[in-house]
Amino acid sequence: MTFEFRRHASAISPVTNTATFQVNSLVDTDTRSLRADLSHLIDPSYEYHSPRELRWHLAERLGIAPAAVRLQEAA
Repeated sequence: MTFEFRRHASAISPVTNTATFQVNSLVDTDTRSLRADLSHLIDPSYEYHSPRELRWHLAERLGIAPAAVRLQEAA
């Protein structure tokens, strides 16, 4: 599955002192007709530390292997 995400509200984590981001939108780009907005599958207030963390979170949520999830950041 391929998803396109758009970052929102970067911040610095007080725990790791590294940049984090929230996901503004999440779209399934594998759908054949219209791109399906799947933003409701994730907590929009969660602070991700990396796209890899988002990929693992989506895989867990969808019940699939992390290797089956591909992410693209929207321009």
